Amino acid sequence: MNDRKRRVDKQKIGYFHLNILHWFKNKGRHFPWRNKSASNYEKIISEVLLQRTKAGTAARFYPGFINKYPSWSKLAEATEEELKEALTPIGLQKQRAKRVFALAREMKKRRGRFPNDREEIESIPMFGQYITNAIMLLVYGKPFPLLDVNMSRVLERFFGPREMSDIRYDPYLQDLAYKIVNLPQPQQINWAILDFAALVCRARAPLCKACPINSRCKYYKVNERKKRD
Repeated sequence: MNDRKRRVDKQKIGYFHLNILHWFKNKGRHFPWRNKSASNYEKIISEVLLQRTKAGTAARFYPGFINKYPSWSKLAEATEEELKEALTPIGLQKQRAKRVFALAREMKKRRGRFPNDREEIESIPMFGQYITNAIMLLVYGKPFPLLDVNMSRVLERFFGPREMSDIRYDPYLQDLAYKIVNLPQPQQINWAILDFAALVCRARAPLCKACPINSRCKYYKVNERKKRD
């Protein structure tokens, strides 16, 4: 597919921004890690806990975990076995404990300070594209997308599908995601899209009829046409 066909209309991006942010203002979810008072440590730990875990589950678990481990130094004092037990309520505890243990020890060495260079951040153990984007966004306020399967679903349904199976390497989707979050308040648009994915543009049984952007959504148009045929 050539570049011309993959070019995204700026007006459509503007329409998306306007309506998704308006929806978020009225319907968005509230989580403790989104509070202005949340520390950088709390923001990043939330992203680690949210991976492959529903936000509601993470939200119920999060306060107790933060109370027990309120900083990188406290987290680094725990053994991997202790972390495995602590993380059991949200599942995947073996994998999570290993990751959190390695991360905590590394951040203790760094005295809780993240580097501001993207390549250096990616060199930290267990930091892939998503967590690195989260640090650039949540710690430094840079316009990086929290691009996961949920954000991808919203963008692909509205703007058009990606070409590659792995979202990390698809040039169209990566470029689109960066354009979408390139706003003065990039956190807000990221959270808006993730909430929209959870509450409206769901993986199963999406609420297309109630969707505020369905008039320009490719997915909605295709499915409505199928119903008529």
